[in-house]
Amino acid sequence: MQVVCVFLSVSSELPAKKGRTNPQVYMDIKIGNKPAGRLRFLLRADIVPMTAENFRCLCTHEKGFGFKGSCFYRVIPQFMCQGGDFTNHNGTGGQLSMDNSGANSNGSQFFITCDKTDWLDNKHVVFGELMEGMEVAKAMEAQGTKEGKPKQKVIISDCGEYV
Repeated sequence: MQVVCVFLSVSSELPAKKGRTNPQVYMDIKIGNKPAGRLRFLLRADIVPMTAENFRCLCTHEKGFGFKGSCFYRVIPQFMCQGGDFTNHNGTGGQLSMDNSGANSNGSQFFITCDKTDWLDNKHVVFGELMEGMEVAKAMEAQGTKEGKPKQKVIISDCGEYV
């Protein structure tokens, strides 16, 4: 299983600043009522600085809202686990027009690929990768269905930044 974090919006990015470090963030996952473990992501701020910073802020809640307590509302085996809707928890929400509305816009929704997904090339911005927690990602994927509705709730119980 190949797991890559992918952002659901296509956006223009400012050129990366020299010397920019790539932040690492984490998500603690619960499946049903049981802790499943931690996902650790490297965000590619050197390549897509605005997208990486937006995602980092949603992990830290430093702007007063973010991913903590939200769920992965769509999980399809051998494809992806989709989350990031912290308003309605079903893929229809957003916060302050953060949903993608075309070029130069970023939303909060994201997905983690579970397999090779060539058909998504040039359609979605890849902005990071899973560094640790592959077994957690596999457990999340195991909750998926063909229709995408998870068998059990897959929740981000905590999240933040490694400093």
